[in-house]
Amino acid sequence: MNILMALSQLEVTGAEVYATTIGDKLIEKGHQVFFVSDTLTKPTQGTFFKLRFNKRSIPRRFWHVAYLIWLIKKHKIQLVHAHSRASGWSSYIACKLTGTPMITTVHGRQPVHASRKAFHALGYAAVAVCEDIKQQLIDSLGVPADQIHVIRNGIETEKFTAITPPHNDKPLIIIVGRLTGPKGDVCYRLLDEVIDLKRYRVQVISGSQVTERFQRFQNSVEFVGYVQDIPARMQQADLVIGAGRVAMESLLCGRPTLAIGEAKAIGLITPERVTEALASNFGDIGPKDLDIDFPALIDEIERGIALQQTDSHVRQQIQQEYDLNRIVTQLEQVYQDAYIYTRQREVPVIMYHRFIQQDSEKGVHGTWLPVSMLEKHFKLLKWLGYETLTFQDLAEHGFIHRLQPGKKFVIITVDDGYRDNLTLLLPLLKKYNFKAVIYAVSGENHNRWDVDVSENPDRPVPLMTPDELTQIANSGYVEIGGHTLTHPRLSKLTATEQQHQIVENKKVLEQLLGKTLISFAYPYGDYNEQSKNLVAEAGYPFAVATNSGPLAMHQDNLAIRRIAIFPKTDVFGLWRKIRGNYLFRKIK
Repeated sequence: MNILMALSQLEVTGAEVYATTIGDKLIEKGHQVFFVSDTLTKPTQGTFFKLRFNKRSIPRRFWHVAYLIWLIKKHKIQLVHAHSRASGWSSYIACKLTGTPMITTVHGRQPVHASRKAFHALGYAAVAVCEDIKQQLIDSLGVPADQIHVIRNGIETEKFTAITPPHNDKPLIIIVGRLTGPKGDVCYRLLDEVIDLKRYRVQVISGSQVTERFQRFQNSVEFVGYVQDIPARMQQADLVIGAGRVAMESLLCGRPTLAIGEAKAIGLITPERVTEALASNFGDIGPKDLDIDFPALIDEIERGIALQQTDSHVRQQIQQEYDLNRIVTQLEQVYQDAYIYTRQREVPVIMYHRFIQQDSEKGVHGTWLPVSMLEKHFKLLKWLGYETLTFQDLAEHGFIHRLQPGKKFVIITVDDGYRDNLTLLLPLLKKYNFKAVIYAVSGENHNRWDVDVSENPDRPVPLMTPDELTQIANSGYVEIGGHTLTHPRLSKLTATEQQHQIVENKKVLEQLLGKTLISFAYPYGDYNEQSKNLVAEAGYPFAVATNSGPLAMHQDNLAIRRIAIFPKTDVFGLWRKIRGNYLFRKIK
C-alpha cells in the first residue's frame, strides 16, 4: 500500500519514533511510506515532506488541507495514518474530500471540549497505544468502543540486549524525555524534589533545548541532548526514569526502570505492576493529569538502584507485547479494514463449476457455463486490466498483497474438478495468462451428489482422473484445493464424519500432487464452526464459502465470500460482479 504518516511536532516525540519505526518496517514489507510533519528528526527510509501543522490560523489550515490533497493525488496515497490532533484535523478534511481512508493513532490523553466531542476527526478507526487511552476516548469524547483498537508501540525487540549490571563508582540515573510541557514539569520536580544530586550521577537525555528554569542544575546534572542510540546509554545506567517507549526500551535492556509520565507514576516496574504499566503506557495516561506523589518516589529510586536487574519475566512480557512484527501485522489488519470499508471495494473471488460446448451438455442445476461465454469473461478481465491471484500468493505475501497500488486483482475459483476444466478451461487460462484455483473432490469419478438424489437429479458429468488432475496441477496455471471426498453438506455430518471428509481428501490430493494444499472449499458453501475448526486443524490457511462470511476477506480467512457465476452471467453481468462493490451493494 501507499501510506502517508502525518505528524505535527516541533521536536522529537514518542509519536515520531513510533511512526518512523512502524514506517520502516512497513517499507521492509513492501509498502511505500511517506511522512509529512513540521519536523522529522529520526532517520527513516520514507520520503519526508515538511508542512507546518503547528501554524493553525484559518488560512494556514486551508493550506494544510490543500497540500495534503496534493500529496494524496501525487503519490496515489491509499491510506493516511495520522499521529496528532493538528495533523489529524487537516488529514480528516483532505481524506473526506478525496475519499481516502484514514486512521489515527492516539498517543496521549486527549483534550476534552465541545468541538472535540462533536468532531473527533479520527477517521475510520482510532488506534490507542494503551487501554487507558481507549477508555478516555470512550468516556470523555464518546468515541464508539468498536471504533477503537488497542495496538501498542512497535519496538524492534530483537535489537535490545540485557547485559550484566554496570559497575559505576557512583550510581547513574538516566532521565529520558522532553523538557517542555507536562514531561518537562515532571523532570524539573524530580531534579528539584526527589533525586539526591550529590549521591547520584544524573543524565538527562532530551531533544529539547535546556530552558531557563533548568539552568540551576547545570553544575550537578549532565544535559546530554538528543542521541541516536539511547539503548546504549541505558545499558550503562543503574536506573532509568521515563514513560512510554522509554520505559519499554529500558526494560528490554534489562535495566531497573521507574515509570513516570504525564499522568501518574507507576513506580519501579515489577511483575505486580506490569499490567497497570501497560494500561497507562507507563504513566503517560491516567484519570487526570499529573496525579503524582513525588515524595513517595524517593524510596522507589533507592529500591531501583538496589535492584540492579529487571525481572526476566517482565522483560519477556515486554518482548511479547511490543514485538514490532506483531504490531505491524495488527496495523495492517486495521489498514485493510479502513481501506475496504471506506472504499466499499473488495477483490472479487468468483466461482465457476463446469464448462460446456453444446446445449446438450446443460444440466438441471445452474453450475454450467458455455465455454464461449467463459472466453468473453476472460477477454473482459484482460481488457479491464485484471490480474489473477491464487491463495498461494496470499499465503506468501499476506492478504494485504491484494491492495497493491495501481493493481486490479481477481481470484478465479472452480469447484468440483470436472474433466472439462482440463479440456476447456486450461487452454483459455494459458491463452490469457490467468491462474485459477480448482477445488477437487477426490472420492468420486462423477458428480454423484447431483445425480443420486430423489429431486431434480442431474446428468452425470465426469471428474478428472488422478492423472488428469496431476496434469492440470503441473501446468503452472492451476492451484488445487480441497473439496472433501464425496461433496456432502458438512453441517449435516458428525464431527468424526466431517474430519474424515476433510482430512482424507487433503491427504489423497497431497500424495497425488506432491504439494501442500493451501485452501479448501466447503461443498454447497455449507459449514458450521466445527467445520471451520476441522479445516484449520487439517492445516488449511484459507477456506472459501459462498454467501457467508465477512465482506472483507482478511477478517475471516476460513470463511471467504465468493461470487457465483451462473449460466446467464453474461459480460455485463460479470462486469457488475467484479467491480469490487458488488457484495456491498448486494448485502445492503
